[in-house]
Amino acid sequence: MTAIEVLIICDDDLKPTMGNPGDAGYDLRSAIDLTLVAHQRALVPTSVKIAMPQGIVGLVHPRSGLAAKNGITVLNAPGTVDSGYRGEVAVTLINHSDIDFEIKRGDRIAQLVFQKYETANFIEVTDLPGSQRGDGGFGSTGVK
Repeated sequence: MTAIEVLIICDDDLKPTMGNPGDAGYDLRSAIDLTLVAHQRALVPTSVKIAMPQGIVGLVHPRSGLAAKNGITVLNAPGTVDSGYRGEVAVTLINHSDIDFEIKRGDRIAQLVFQKYETANFIEVTDLPGSQRGDGGFGSTGVK
């Protein structure tokens, strides 16, 4: 396990927590009560502000139980929290169901996963090298 220093400011009762040892994600909680209306979206505050070192990104993923049981998911999954961002982490939730969904302050609404990343040094060329796949896109490998 790699130790990553993450500075955090938030309300004590809303600190991100890990459900079980070894889980990849830290649960993010709603800082407010709200009704997520059927087929609507909302930006939900968490009260969490973090600072991560360069080379680390925070990825906001949906909670599988909310998605499977209630049709609630993160609209721009995964959301990206860059190392230079210092504002409050907010989660864009969408309700894909036909039923309004009640969220209470403290409810777990998403997961924050930390990941290392690489940056690219772009090289301008006139042609790309060939590959077996070529320009085959969506559905190019078939169903079976």
